[in-house]
Amino acid sequence: MERLNPTSRTDRYGSRINRVQSPWRALLVPYATIMIGSLLPVLFLADVMPVVPPIAYLFLIGWRIMRPGLLPLWVGIPLGAFDDLFSGQPFGSAVMLWSLSMIALELIETRFPWRGFWQDWFTASLAIILYILAAMVVSGATMTPYQLLAAVPQIALSVLLYPIFARIVARLDRFRLARSRRIG
Repeated sequence: MERLNPTSRTDRYGSRINRVQSPWRALLVPYATIMIGSLLPVLFLADVMPVVPPIAYLFLIGWRIMRPGLLPLWVGIPLGAFDDLFSGQPFGSAVMLWSLSMIALELIETRFPWRGFWQDWFTASLAIILYILAAMVVSGATMTPYQLLAAVPQIALSVLLYPIFARIVARLDRFRLARSRRIG
């Protein structure tokens, strides 16, 4: 039988007992990932048509769907403003679209509180498609069938990459809630 010593850090459960997560990490990880997602598309340049998915929006949707109560409804305003500074869209477009997305996801969450992978992917896919099409309209571009056809690769890539972003969000959430320091 193993003898437990409360002062020893080598006992069987000592590394996991009596620890709390860092409040800074718990608070900042979701916001930091969304803001870094706003900066990442600057590194990828497309010549003819947009191919890079809206990374920050995928992270926003991922955090909202994976952790429904974590981000407040008003978070679309400051994070959308930050995204507008780097996306090239008219200022206020992401503020409006992200806020509407947060409200729509909140309504869906209250109407259908059960969770499932396929439901989450369908909800995120619908939000992504509507976001990309609405961003095209808000940008002031004249909508033609050729522009809609040019947006299809970006929409398809965004929808197909959502489960990977959801997995990244789940890993970041585990990191966010990891125990970091010993109490007492």
